Amino acid sequence: MWLTLAANKILEDRVNDQDSPADSETSVEIQNFTLFVSSWNVGGITPPVDLNMEDLLHTQSNLADIYVLGFQEIVPLNAGNIIVTENSSISMQWNSLIRAALNKTDIGHQKAEVGESQKVYPLKRENNSPHFECIISKQMVGIFITIWARIPLLPYIRHTSVSSVGCGIFGCLGNKGSVSIRFCLHETSFCFVCCHLASGGKEGDKRERNSNASQIQSRTRFPSDPFHRLPSKILRHDRVIWLGDLNYRIYLPEPTTRSLVNDRQWSTLLQNDQLKAELREGCTFEGWNEEEIEFPPTYKYNLDSDDYYGCNDQNGKRAKSRTPAWCDRIIWFGKGLKQRQYNRSECKLSDHRPVRAIFTVEVKVQCQSTEASENFAKIFHNL
Repeated sequence: MWLTLAANKILEDRVNDQDSPADSETSVEIQNFTLFVSSWNVGGITPPVDLNMEDLLHTQSNLADIYVLGFQEIVPLNAGNIIVTENSSISMQWNSLIRAALNKTDIGHQKAEVGESQKVYPLKRENNSPHFECIISKQMVGIFITIWARIPLLPYIRHTSVSSVGCGIFGCLGNKGSVSIRFCLHETSFCFVCCHLASGGKEGDKRERNSNASQIQSRTRFPSDPFHRLPSKILRHDRVIWLGDLNYRIYLPEPTTRSLVNDRQWSTLLQNDQLKAELREGCTFEGWNEEEIEFPPTYKYNLDSDDYYGCNDQNGKRAKSRTPAWCDRIIWFGKGLKQRQYNRSECKLSDHRPVRAIFTVEVKVQCQSTEASENFAKIFHNL
């Protein structure tokens, strides 16, 4: 009897305890997963019920395994909204649109599901046979991040946690700042930082953005757990992606910038881009990477228009100046990330265009060794 109980205990520890670290009788292999990341400043505009999210999510092509969507200004940044950290009705509207787009039955078959179909905890199912579920989402004033994963991956996603940093008015309110989410997929930790940094194109505004970014990196803290090797700081995670309205501008006079934009001279413009300069030679984003930009600046557009803000109006009067810029960005840190795509969507809901990226990510997956399996078989054979 005791031998039977011992064998059952060994099997339970080896097979069912996915939180235990790898040991001498298990091996780790690398598997590749597809990760979709997008950021969009929606300018305080409530999404219409018929908003087509399929273009943004690029569901016409093969679906990714995990979707990370970050939004800025999901509520207007007025005095009343800054005090209220969360508005669940607005965030629920965005999640409802995302859920509908990802779980359309005519697109769910485009890619074979990964992993096993089991689940380890009750799941709330609002649609019949959904393909994706929201694993976690969080709002701080106008910043909102929501993460969705394929149903078969859910048992292998653990240790989800959130850390919010406000660095806006008085250096602490949430009109500017970040919401970061951490989780582990199998044996690999991920961290996503969704931010909205200080705005403005005046002298000194770049320093304020750098200060915001430094505060986010130093003040963001997740619960640590040495046994599970869970890091508490952003850069200690295995795979790190920073997305949002970083608000960096272009070091050129407005007329020159507009002329170069009209001529689609992206290379010349990017040589004078503030964030590119930080990535090359600054200390705020030292070691971070960004894929080559081959799309027009994402800010600032007239609403529901392809025209940049600041052109002459119908009476020939000059509108308030807003120089075009690549305010909306996606950058990453560390190894195990290969960016396959970096472009923008043409959704015209706000004065920003959304940006999106697709990554192939390496994930460590713990596998039971053949030798361990044979040992278990011998135990049962001798019972």
